[in-house]
Amino acid sequence: MKIGLFYGSTTCYTEIIAEKIQALIGADLVDIVNIKDQSLALCLDYDFIIFGISTWDYGEIQEDWESIWSDINQLDLSDKIIALYGMGDQIGYSEWFQDALGMLHEQVLVQGAKTIGYWPIQGYEFTASKALTADGELFVGLSLDEDSQYNLTDDRLDTWCEQVLLEYSSLL
Repeated sequence: MKIGLFYGSTTCYTEIIAEKIQALIGADLVDIVNIKDQSLALCLDYDFIIFGISTWDYGEIQEDWESIWSDINQLDLSDKIIALYGMGDQIGYSEWFQDALGMLHEQVLVQGAKTIGYWPIQGYEFTASKALTADGELFVGLSLDEDSQYNLTDDRLDTWCEQVLLEYSSLL
């Protein structure tokens, strides 16, 4: 099994998380791809994909993702399993917390992907988010806040990596 981890990062936080995920799962199992430097179409080489995105300002998509957003519509993801993680600021941008994560989730669903790695909302304080499941009980991917909850990141990553590996193997 090889995992393709694709991310965009402006301030390096999303990249740092990608590197931590690679270290937790194993460098021999996870290839990291910065979407600024490589084509998103490379994700089609993997059966299991992780996408990392951050929300900027008032619910905006990170600039590297924004520049290739229409490329997602060209991908046939119908035989792919995708897990997502997002970076956001629940205090400073409480009304838009993890919105880009939710928008990316919608895009990959439209392209036929099966998504895993949903994450509980307990322990977060925010007003609104486009990254919630229909029942509002879960985020559509791991939600990290390096601004106000950086001390929880490593534990959340450990738990989530174990979770997505179990979910992925249960689908095989």
